[in-house]
Amino acid sequence: MERVYADLIQKGLKTIDDVPERLRDKVRELLKTAESGGGNE
Repeated sequence: MERVYADLIQKGLKTIDDVPERLRDKVRELLKTAESGGGNE
């Protein structure tokens, strides 16, 4: 679910405020990894 939110945020369809609080830390990590060019999936 975190990946879905991260993708929607990257597309501009959601903001971090739309993410349930319990998922926000993980979503932030995913976004930070994506920004730095990472992506070990």
